[in-house]
Amino acid sequence: MSGANGRTAIVTGGSRGIGKAIVLALLAEGVEVWYLSRSEGDGADQLCKEAQVSQGMAHWVPCDMGNTESVVQALETILSETKRIDILVNNAGITRDGLIMRMKDDAWEEVLRVNLTGSFLTCRRISRVMASQRSGSIVNISSVVGLMGNGGQTNYAASKAGLIGFSKSLARELSGRGVRVNVVAPGFIETDMTDVLPESAKEALKTQIPLGRIGKVEDVAQAVTFLCDDKASYITGQVLAVDGGMAM
Repeated sequence: MSGANGRTAIVTGGSRGIGKAIVLALLAEGVEVWYLSRSEGDGADQLCKEAQVSQGMAHWVPCDMGNTESVVQALETILSETKRIDILVNNAGITRDGLIMRMKDDAWEEVLRVNLTGSFLTCRRISRVMASQRSGSIVNISSVVGLMGNGGQTNYAASKAGLIGFSKSLARELSGRGVRVNVVAPGFIETDMTDVLPESAKEALKTQIPLGRIGKVEDVAQAVTFLCDDKASYITGQVLAVDGGMAM
């Protein structure tokens, strides 16, 4: 079982925001997509419609990326249905912002567990599949905060910077098996989180962005699909900032 173009993908945190846009972009290319999230999300109907149009396939698997047993079970559920995985996108992530002087242990540990350890767990299992088939593309979603830092986000920045080092090391480990590993680092992107900001705050954000606008989820999704495509077959171990020039 696979999509119209024969490729199969796993996307974590795929029910909303950037993750949902990535799922939609892959479905538009006829990919069979398994997306993991705590809830199916309110966009499930849209995903099914896109799958019907493009002859892709969309499957939701419930998963708590902060729980090792949940991640392991979700991956085994997928692998019981399909033996081939061509694409893995680790998008799931959370924030628990606060100044370090007041940051509780659980705010630190939960962010690292979901954002970094969750990606480790999926890569550990799926890298075996990709190495065996001697092909595959892994894209881990970091953030410009992992490149630049940001006050009040030491936990988030540590998790996203750690994901970059993790990905570069993994790229070196898997390159001999034909598996590529890259990172996309989004900047300020229009999501549910930015929608609640007042216009004055959005205008202030734009002054920090050389291109003068906040990004769209589709901007990130297009970068991900490029890195997963054969057009990027000679690219591995790289960080692509999708940030309007913020981190340059």
